[in-house]
Amino acid sequence: MRVFPASFASAMAVVIAGLAVPAARPEPARGLKPTSEFASIQDKKQRAVALFTEAGKVIQHPRCVNCHPASDRPLQGEDSHPHQPLVVRGDDGLGAIGMRCTACHGPANFDPGRVPGHPTWHVAPIEMAWVGKSLSEICEQIKDPKRNGGKSMEQLVEHMAEDTLVGWGWAPGVGREPAPGTQKEFGALIRAWVESGAACPA
Repeated sequence: MRVFPASFASAMAVVIAGLAVPAARPEPARGLKPTSEFASIQDKKQRAVALFTEAGKVIQHPRCVNCHPASDRPLQGEDSHPHQPLVVRGDDGLGAIGMRCTACHGPANFDPGRVPGHPTWHVAPIEMAWVGKSLSEICEQIKDPKRNGGKSMEQLVEHMAEDTLVGWGWAPGVGREPAPGTQKEFGALIRAWVESGAACPA
């Protein structure tokens, strides 16, 4: 009798579970207002707040929040329920030894099994946790190099606008609602927010 590694068995369990449950129909992605709609706001602080509030539609969407948990367990689904099977962040954000993220998540989405994937799939560091925080708190957090991975504001813009793992949020695979708008529109809002002074909502 052939014995398969536990990681393979775990991956197959996820695939089989995905095949057994009909794929939910994701809602159509909501749009984002273009930066031009905020140009008429003369007060720079008010304009920055309005821009970040619009970008917050993405930041607080499950596609983003689920990977920024406040505990060691990532979330999943439109209702942000705890990840099944039980997995944890691990020391490097790639899962615990013996239950690494790559045991189930490959370099691309596996739609037949409804398993999302990306070459750098991982959980955000705990200092980047967003779950349970207001948009104002998240705003202050992502400006703080101690809590944003050591990024400057320009690097933050680049991360939001060009990072392909962030971009996964707009191509999450079958059964998952994509983040609102597009990554290009989101990146433009973040850049305009920074150029307007990067003020945060109250």
